[in-house]
Amino acid sequence: MHADVHLQLHRLHATELHHDAATDRTRALAPAPALRVRVGWKLVEVGLRLATNRPATDHFTTAA
Repeated sequence: MHADVHLQLHRLHATELHHDAATDRTRALAPAPALRVRVGWKLVEVGLRLATNRPATDHFTTAA
């Protein structure tokens, strides 16, 4: 690989890493969602799991 191509790829990768680090820093400074919101979404998730139709499985079938 040519040195100039290697240097260009290195700069691109470094720029991406700096961008990711800045994004993580701002995400870490953001306040966590309130407990009420997290519990509410967990209840929605459980309700959706209970409401979905799953095929019934018969665990007591015998091979004929």
